[in-house]
Amino acid sequence: VGLTEPEAREKYGDENIKVYKSTFTALYYSMMDADNKEPTAMKLIVAGKEEKVVGLHLIGLGSDEMLQGFAVAIKMGATKKDFDDTVAIHPTSAEEVVTMR
Repeated sequence: VGLTEPEAREKYGDENIKVYKSTFTALYYSMMDADNKEPTAMKLIVAGKEEKVVGLHLIGLGSDEMLQGFAVAIKMGATKKDFDDTVAIHPTSAEEVVTMR
């Protein structure tokens, strides 16, 4: 949801964009053979000193369910600090979004 990394860089300038990334294997796959485990990838794109979230991109199990709530937060002007201050439900893949460093 929101801007892609190239769109954000074009709109705000390279120097004003910071990108947080995370790749992991969801706990859902913990009992499966390594060949059957699919990775989850997340990218959080923020702009400016206040680190306003301007884009969030997820690929992997449960991404469809996670994006709904985060899309509302982004539309309301959430910052990286807002995400950092969120207490995530554990264990979930969504907690990775609010703990990216």
